[in-house]
Amino acid sequence: MSDSVVIIGAGHAAGQAVASLRQEGFEGTIVVIGEESVVPYQRPPLSKKFLAGEIGIDRVLFKPVDFYAKAEAEMILDTKVETVDTAAKKVVLEGGRTLDYGKLIFTTGGRVRKLACPGAELPGVNYLRSIADVEAIRAHFKPGAKLVIVGGGYIGLEVAAVAVKHDIDVTVLEMAPTVLGRVTCREVAEFFQRVHREEGVKILTDTALAGIEGTDHVTGVKTGTGDILPADFVIAGIGILPNVELAQEAGITCNNGIVVDELCRTSDENVYAAGDCTFHPNPIYDVELRLESVHNALEQAKTAAAHICGKDKPYGQVPWFWSDQYDLKLQIAGLSQGYDDVVIRGDITGRSFAAFYMKDGKMIAVDAVNRAPEFMMSKMMLQKGQSAPAEKLADESIEMKDMLA
Repeated sequence: MSDSVVIIGAGHAAGQAVASLRQEGFEGTIVVIGEESVVPYQRPPLSKKFLAGEIGIDRVLFKPVDFYAKAEAEMILDTKVETVDTAAKKVVLEGGRTLDYGKLIFTTGGRVRKLACPGAELPGVNYLRSIADVEAIRAHFKPGAKLVIVGGGYIGLEVAAVAVKHDIDVTVLEMAPTVLGRVTCREVAEFFQRVHREEGVKILTDTALAGIEGTDHVTGVKTGTGDILPADFVIAGIGILPNVELAQEAGITCNNGIVVDELCRTSDENVYAAGDCTFHPNPIYDVELRLESVHNALEQAKTAAAHICGKDKPYGQVPWFWSDQYDLKLQIAGLSQGYDDVVIRGDITGRSFAAFYMKDGKMIAVDAVNRAPEFMMSKMMLQKGQSAPAEKLADESIEMKDMLA
């Protein structure tokens, strides 16, 4: 067992790695290096309750501040890593400090994809990935302010749901035919469009961004048709890029993320990776992929910590996600890519239903809106490799627990 573990990155996976290393019996030195000045915190609430001001920073922390002292983990915050020398097993920090490691874990996560258009650097153009980002956005939250959100994905729609409740004039700009078009079926996408419009959000689909207007500050957004949408501020949610540069420069194999196996091992025997930055195998779907998922980050951190402690606990679980918008709890289990049919359970014109994604007559994923039983039982079925006939899934007289073989 290594006598020292250095963790680069201070997000969900880092916090879980510290906890799991100690739980698995690791007694050596643990050092966590993060670029923010805050100990690991949860990112999902940032675009929801934290943005809305319903909870404070203490409620988004992954573990209380004193947890790391009790775990005897050194936290080096507000600090960048300059280089990783895998041959010498050293990490060089900005300022010149060096750290030796026995094992290294990359939990570097991802960063927002930036707009590439005229005016993208103007003050008033915002992104949402960190606590600092939310604090900057909140400064614009004034009744009557005009907000244009670029991107109709989960982040964009969650922000829209919060902002419109703060009496902000919200317009969502989406270049695809529907919002959520890359992650949901047409039926679910159209449901969320309808709900947002009923709540007062303006949604423009099939509309490209041409540029941001303004001189010293944002004044508007120019669309691909030449229209100018007045805007006091802009929030862009157009995707995440994995932070792989440090690993790549260190000679670690990368491909749409840091490539790891089922035990979270990289191409270097002393280096692991976990979380949004990884490109990893999923045995349930027999694919390699990168996931932006809290569950994935936590479970991979557990796997890496266990292997460092001499235990094999392969990661191979059903991916799952969630999104909160208004009174809607969307819970997603599985990967829907390649589906050839959608089965609806419940009334999609209301605010509670489930959409089952089918391929060759077998369920491969579910979107459950205010339907916890459908989500939980579907996730169990997917984990066990089970399914149910479409007519049975659609029949609400049959309880979900009776779907399990």
